[in-house]
Amino acid sequence: MLNLITDVPGVLVGQADDPARATGVTVVLFEAPAAASVAIQGGGPGTRDTALLDPEMTVEKIDAVVLSGGSAFGLDAAGGVQAVLAERGRGFRIRDLTVPIVPQAILFDLANGGDKAWGRKPPYFDLGMAACEAASDRFALGTAGAGYGAATANMKGGLGSASAVTPSGFIVGAVVAVNAVGSVMIGDGPHFWAAPYERGGEFGGLGQPMRVPPEALEPRLKGGPGENTTIALVACDADLTKAQCKRVAVAAHDGLARAIRPAHTPLDGDLVFAAATGRRPLADPVYGLNEIAVAAADCLARAVARAVFEAVALPFPGARPAWRDRFGRIMVTP
Repeated sequence: MLNLITDVPGVLVGQADDPARATGVTVVLFEAPAAASVAIQGGGPGTRDTALLDPEMTVEKIDAVVLSGGSAFGLDAAGGVQAVLAERGRGFRIRDLTVPIVPQAILFDLANGGDKAWGRKPPYFDLGMAACEAASDRFALGTAGAGYGAATANMKGGLGSASAVTPSGFIVGAVVAVNAVGSVMIGDGPHFWAAPYERGGEFGGLGQPMRVPPEALEPRLKGGPGENTTIALVACDADLTKAQCKRVAVAAHDGLARAIRPAHTPLDGDLVFAAATGRRPLADPVYGLNEIAVAAADCLARAVARAVFEAVALPFPGARPAWRDRFGRIMVTP
């Protein structure tokens, strides 16, 4: 187990980023088509091909999910992924044609100091292609991929991931790009709101503070409408329907609420995809699904904290500090 979403059999992740432009793309590639759905709880999402994930829609399975920076410009990334997958013969068959199914969500990172003067051709189609071609079972966290240019209210954001095994043996994982309107830390830090869910010192091992002072509960916010989003995917190796994936996506939003204060506001586009690779049958459609949903929420909370814990600051004036720059000296060794 790598403590990454790629611990889920059948899931690979590829990333590409552009340091000069301070943006990037993360692609979750399924080795075989996967059942999937999505739950959108933020007030300002940016998406591509998410309507087809509703349980009543025709297409049953997808080939990949894209998380990207770039705001609406970043929606080009899914086209790059489709181009690569079409070359490989992946996709939904219509007569003698194949159309790769690649839903996507984007976050706003246009005002982070990077060079966004790309003229008529934003870089995201090419970044999507590169990320898809780089897919493997290992990938970087923190300032990487879709989290490269991300920020929170008071710290550098980033790309995080975590995994777990349920009591019945299902493998569950999460990957998230944290560009939150709020904060993942209690007050000014160093403790994370997600501290109760930490495993093995994965984000510093500091645990919880002795008490949470009242001022720590005051909301810390950044930016305005459209400038913030936390986008994520949770996955498992169970054989689930689209409707069951929808229920997992809804439950996984609890992980965002546990790790970010505040979450799900009119100022963000908080969104969670859920996918199932179908490697193991679900013996009990109620209690088994509940195990997976609980684990997905916990993994997502952990992944959010890991995104900020692993990030490094951008080299631009006014960039938000990284957690490690401020608090790295007090980490607890497992």
